[in-house]
Amino acid sequence: MIISCPFCGPRDSGEFTYLGDATPKRPAFAAEELDGLAPQEAFYDYVYLRDNLAGDMQEYWYHGGGCRSWLVAMRNTVSHEFKSVHASPGAGASQATPAGDA
Repeated sequence: MIISCPFCGPRDSGEFTYLGDATPKRPAFAAEELDGLAPQEAFYDYVYLRDNLAGDMQEYWYHGGGCRSWLVAMRNTVSHEFKSVHASPGAGASQATPAGDA
């Protein structure tokens, strides 16, 4: 598979590490609510339960063999086609200068 890094250009998938589904959102609870059953169940779902989609899925990838940026990719899990790849927000990669623009 070829992944088009927004900073390094098209690269072999061997340079990347797959993290997983990029859509789950961390549950938010007030400190005094954390002892209840609802927060425990919400965090269990957040950490351990994932959908196994057949089709387009938003995923986290790390480009360890290149620019060391976290990326969010839209990939079809059936055909393995990458539809889009961009820097992960808040990971610092969005601050970097793309390749060739130095």
